[in-house]
Amino acid sequence: MKQHSLSGVEMLKNTHLLPSVLATVKNHHERWDELSKTVLDKLVILIKEIGGLRQVMKEAKKAEIQMNLTEFEMPPMQDVVIVGRNAPIGPEALKRMVDVLSPDQYKIIKVDHPVIEAIVVRNALMNMIPEEKLCEFILEEGGKIVDETTIIKAHVNITVHISKSIDL
Repeated sequence: MKQHSLSGVEMLKNTHLLPSVLATVKNHHERWDELSKTVLDKLVILIKEIGGLRQVMKEAKKAEIQMNLTEFEMPPMQDVVIVGRNAPIGPEALKRMVDVLSPDQYKIIKVDHPVIEAIVVRNALMNMIPEEKLCEFILEEGGKIVDETTIIKAHVNITVHISKSIDL
């Protein structure tokens, strides 16, 4: 067997190649010249870069950030406010502030959660979906980003899909 085949396997052994690719490199026979060595060297570099890129892609955490700029709203909050257990403003103070601007439009819902003390929800949302289902959704998704000291406002879109079959 030619020595270059073993050299090729040695160069590629720490990449993320399939064993069948390494076996092909090890067992091939061809004329070994400078052009072959140059092509193989470039291939090895490319394969190592691809393997490294795959590892980086596996380890990378991604976040999508969007910012919506709109005119100031009354009240200055969205559909839901999630209040952390040690937030600078408690849920009752937040509700009183909102009631000054928009009386009886929001409800405080105290929750049993390790990080979240309460959520303040616009009443109209609970006319569309049961309170317990809405709270479950908000806690599941909001609990992933809230810590004990934060107050997060959230815009919640509810779309009800209705399908009905009728006799013809």
